[in-house]
Amino acid sequence: MKISQLLHHDTMILDLKATSKNQVIEELATALDSAGKLANKQQFIDEIHKREQQSSTGIGDGVAIPHAKTSAVLEPTIVFGRSSRGIDYDSLDGKPSHLFFMIAASAGANNEHLQTLSRLSTLLIDASFRELLMKAATKEEVLVAINEKEQLKLNAEQEEASPAAAAEKYVLAVTGCPTGIAHTYMAADSLKDKAKALGIKIKVETNGSDGVKNRLTADEIARADAIIIAADTKVEKERFSGKRLIEAAVTDGIRRPEELLRKAVSGNAPVYNGEGASSSRDGAESGAGKKSGFYKHLMNGVSNMLPFVVGGGILIAISFIFGIEAFNPESAEYHPFAETLMTIGGGNAFNLMIPVLAAFIAMSIADRPGFAPGMVAGLIAFSGESGFLGGLIAGFLAGYLVVLLKKVFNFMPPSLAGIKTILVYPVFGIFLSGYIMLEFIVGPVQTLNSSLISWLGGLGTGNIVLLGILLGGMMAVDMGGPINKAAFTFGLAMIDAGNFAPHAAIMAGGMVPPLGIALATTLFKNKFTKQEREAGKTNYIMGASFITEGAIPFAAADPGRVIPSIIVGSAVSGGLAMLFGNTLMAPHGGAFVIFVAVENWPLYLLAIAIGSIITALMIGFLKKPVNK
Repeated sequence: MKISQLLHHDTMILDLKATSKNQVIEELATALDSAGKLANKQQFIDEIHKREQQSSTGIGDGVAIPHAKTSAVLEPTIVFGRSSRGIDYDSLDGKPSHLFFMIAASAGANNEHLQTLSRLSTLLIDASFRELLMKAATKEEVLVAINEKEQLKLNAEQEEASPAAAAEKYVLAVTGCPTGIAHTYMAADSLKDKAKALGIKIKVETNGSDGVKNRLTADEIARADAIIIAADTKVEKERFSGKRLIEAAVTDGIRRPEELLRKAVSGNAPVYNGEGASSSRDGAESGAGKKSGFYKHLMNGVSNMLPFVVGGGILIAISFIFGIEAFNPESAEYHPFAETLMTIGGGNAFNLMIPVLAAFIAMSIADRPGFAPGMVAGLIAFSGESGFLGGLIAGFLAGYLVVLLKKVFNFMPPSLAGIKTILVYPVFGIFLSGYIMLEFIVGPVQTLNSSLISWLGGLGTGNIVLLGILLGGMMAVDMGGPINKAAFTFGLAMIDAGNFAPHAAIMAGGMVPPLGIALATTLFKNKFTKQEREAGKTNYIMGASFITEGAIPFAAADPGRVIPSIIVGSAVSGGLAMLFGNTLMAPHGGAFVIFVAVENWPLYLLAIAIGSIITALMIGFLKKPVNK
């Protein structure tokens, strides 16, 4: 199937009226709907925005390819739009977009349709083709240009499929993106085009929505000088064990193909040793934006633990609606449904938090072989009442023990690699991490936790308020970063130990930044752009939901004024929560749990309101009007 069969005169707009990203999505979707290609226009638009949240489809060079595969599409279709003045579409190169191809794939689209839709994205890499589309005076000229370019592409694909003489260097690549329609194939073509210019023989496997295409064979992997993975999705890597491997984001495959290819043939790429470990890494090889070291491992554990915290915590809070002791069969407040909620949330979801935390920390360090030792060590920490500190120690202990085991058993031949994974690492990893936890860690950490609880219980009012100020302020310093997570993890540990006051200060401090900013955008409209005021409205919801990260865009845009304002407001709220004697029995939930899980909730709301107002006033007074 050719592109011209999916692109029609009634799905082409040569002069877009839109002036913003949201408007262009709306205008193109309206054309699609008017052509009778959509079952539900709003559902389709929502799916487009959902894809944009993963990464912008503004690929740069004046081109944007918004796309979605959804049941809202009746039949696969392409919508073409052109803007001579250009539209800000959050492009990768920061420049306005002029050419828009909205790809609408139906949920049941066959492979032929998906391949055709994906082929379009690869054509747009050619600058002369883009210029031809910009100059086309009629819709017919656009279709002719696309037909001619597509035929050249199909001819090149046929030549590529035939055997070619071996080049001096042979590189394999794998590309993949979350949707698997556009970026996957653009990265593949970008790598192939640049490899041809550099005289490098290459084969690219694509992990698209129509499945794996051009799959790499064992013989090809054995012959390859290096492998490039340019993907934002999980790729099977064990087949590359012993080969030089470069990992990067799919956008790097589009924007930085020459850099990746030169690194691949230089002989300096890291050797992948299998089971998630490479001999060396650097920023370019491990992918843009990826963190490493302690923080990366800790966040892997915390992020995978959070669903248990949020889901279990809110179920616990719901059980409190029936009465604080309604889950207890011996209480006069007893209600069987409250007991069920508490059993699911507190007796199961919460009981898994520490083992899951430890397991995913260990897995981040040692890949899959670290998971089982981390889970068992975390369960020992939980059973031994050593709390979150014990879970953190268990995760790092198990992870690095497995890394050590990999080095110790490195003498085993590659033919026995499977034995190491299913026998050696589980047996020795579980035994060693479990033994160390039982004999050396659980007891001292349990004693330390008991001492900490006793110390907190013995604090006078002044010291308790200072602790609340510190914890509340920490929640606003980096808004979801390591300092914020350190305070949050401390609060969880205190809940686990039966002290519910610190986490009340922590949640209050975490709710203030987005709420304070939202209030500032309402009270001081002349200090914010229209876009910022619109974003401020969503911060009411994010703040009420205890999502501190809603403040990040405002803090990034004006850190000198915003960050001090939110820290002061959060610190005040945290201190007041402690002063008012508030306690919080649920670890998460924001406004959804305040009325049922917070002791003395009216004063707690007052503490949050005061902190939010202080933040709003400080921002309002510190910021300058936008027209200046």
